[in-house]
Amino acid sequence: MSLLKNILNFQTVLGVLANIFLLFFYTVIILVHRFKPIDLMSCQLTFIHIVMVLTGGDLWLTDVFESLNLENDFKCKATFYISRVMRGLSICITCLLSVFQAVTISSNTSLLAKFKHKLTTYTTNDFYYIWSLNLSISSSCIFYVGGFTNVSESNQMQVTKYCSIFPVNYIIRALFLTVTISRDVFLVGVMLTTSAYMVIILFRHQRQCKHLHSISHPRTSPEKRATQTILLLVVVFVVMYWVDFIISSTSVLLWMYNPVILTVQKFVMNAYPTITPLVQISSDNRIINMMKNLWSMCHPIS
Repeated sequence: MSLLKNILNFQTVLGVLANIFLLFFYTVIILVHRFKPIDLMSCQLTFIHIVMVLTGGDLWLTDVFESLNLENDFKCKATFYISRVMRGLSICITCLLSVFQAVTISSNTSLLAKFKHKLTTYTTNDFYYIWSLNLSISSSCIFYVGGFTNVSESNQMQVTKYCSIFPVNYIIRALFLTVTISRDVFLVGVMLTTSAYMVIILFRHQRQCKHLHSISHPRTSPEKRATQTILLLVVVFVVMYWVDFIISSTSVLLWMYNPVILTVQKFVMNAYPTITPLVQISSDNRIINMMKNLWSMCHPIS
């Protein structure tokens, strides 16, 4: 158990540092340089992932609440609510990024071409709707999450040292579950569809480039790198999402939460927000060039 805790803590530190670096980069791009709408989305997603990792790793939020001497009930409701909101925002913004990129690289003869000139306007409006939707949907956890009470007959399910999930009316629980699952299944479906569309376009473009410019020693093209990045992020997100969903659903149906399973679930939940910045940093030439410039400034050639 201590090994799992150490792995989770290492993952949390790595995820926070990588996302903070990425957030700093996007903030500089937005404030100083000419930025693209996709940079604004990536900046927002990076901030969301920082909060996700901090709440999921139990390293920061718990200490903050303990220093404020707040009641366990409020701590639990606030922690679960923030975690649910950030999780919903992560899947929504990731889906929006996928759709935005699919429209951007679509050909002028495709059905998506008519949306190209209105992308910025649509994106700004989408931010408002996404935040409003997730703040509303996630508020349901306030009704069934609270501080752990040491009363055996209350039929509560203890999920952490201080927090529990309380029984809810079957109809209400089914309603909350249906809304959440419908949202997630729809967004994952859109993400997979747009990602497959982008992969097809990039492979077509790569074949055309090879046909027009045959090279004896071909290098990895930007299109191939982008394809690999998209596939990696989509696969990681979908796999980790459904593993998390299976663990959560099984625990609720069996009405029991093992501490080891809870730690594994936290690791799975933090996997995507930890891997994403590492993939973005390694695949964005602007970040690579900035790091090279900083290195040359700190270590000038004599």
